[in-house]
Order: sequence, then C-alpha cells, then structure tokens
Amino acid sequence: MKKIIFCLISLTVLITSCKKKQDPFLIGKQHIGLLTDTTQIKDLKQIFSKDSIVNLINGDEFTGSVGDIKIFEKSGKLLLALTPREPLDSTSVIKSIQVFDPRYKTDKNITTLSTFKDIEANYKISRINNLINSIVISIDGINAAFTIDKKELPANIRFDMNINIEAAQIPDHAKVKYFFLNWNNL
Repeated sequence: MKKIIFCLISLTVLITSCKKKQDPFLIGKQHIGLLTDTTQIKDLKQIFSKDSIVNLINGDEFTGSVGDIKIFEKSGKLLLALTPREPLDSTSVIKSIQVFDPRYKTDKNITTLSTFKDIEANYKISRINNLINSIVISIDGINAAFTIDKKELPANIRFDMNINIEAAQIPDHAKVKYFFLNWNNL
C-alpha cells in the first residue's frame, strides 16, 4: 500500500513539474501572454500584479477611450491597451487589445517592430482595408489587425480611398504602426 501511495505522489510531482511555463509575451489566436479571450476584467490585477493598471473612465463618450484599460510596467512603459466588451463591468471579457511593447510576439516572431514583408511571409492575409490615413491588414488566423500608415505607401495609391489595395502594392519595408488583437467572443 505504501508503494502505491509513493508511486502516485511521485507521478503527480513528475507531471506537475513537467508543465511548460506560459511565455508572458507570446501571442496566439485566443491569448496574449497570460490573458485569454475568456479573461474577465476583474482578473487583470492578479495577471498584471507586477505592473500598473490604469482605467480610463472620464465619462466623455467622445474621447473614444471610455472604459479602456492601459497596462504599464512599473517603470512607466506602456505595454497594452485593453478594451472590455462591456465598459465599467468587472465581469466583462476583453474585446480588443492594442499591443505597444515589442516584446509581445506571435509564434512567428511578428511584433510592433515588424514590416509588411514579415507579415506577408508568415501569415495568410485575410483582407486589406483602405482607410483615410492608413491601411489595415487583417490576419484571421491569429485574430490580428496590423495598421500601416499611408505615408509608407507609394504616392499613386496614398490618397485614393476608393482603390482596392493589393498586397503587391505595399512595399516590403512598410512598418507596422499599430498592432491589434480582436476577440469576437460574446
């Protein structure tokens, strides 16, 4: 009987010690570091216990930042901006995340410092949206959207919002301006 108990304890210790530690900067389709698409706002203090969390609740819907939550390192460096699905609800899940820190990377090493060539070489582009001052490259495979400033584009397509921009028209060296993850969970 003692051998069985000893074997079970040994097996339990072995299994728990072999668990792979989650990379706090790895981005996947339904997670970014320790955040997942089911993480509730109330859990952020525990996940980012070594960082500073700032709720932007200023009551002015016209600012576009009502309910946004910014995560800063203790040194003051901005890491992430989170938008909850339901503002002012601690049980709400996260709707979208803007990535600021280049340490956050996808499994294919795409970061805020990447270029269009890096994105195109590693992911299937789902669509390219032509906006006033930028283009948005959507990658459904990882629920991500990369914004590139139109200043990075050739002059002949920079000012026409009606043109359908193709991947071949975007220079390889065009830099990512913003990087978002969008979680469409309900």
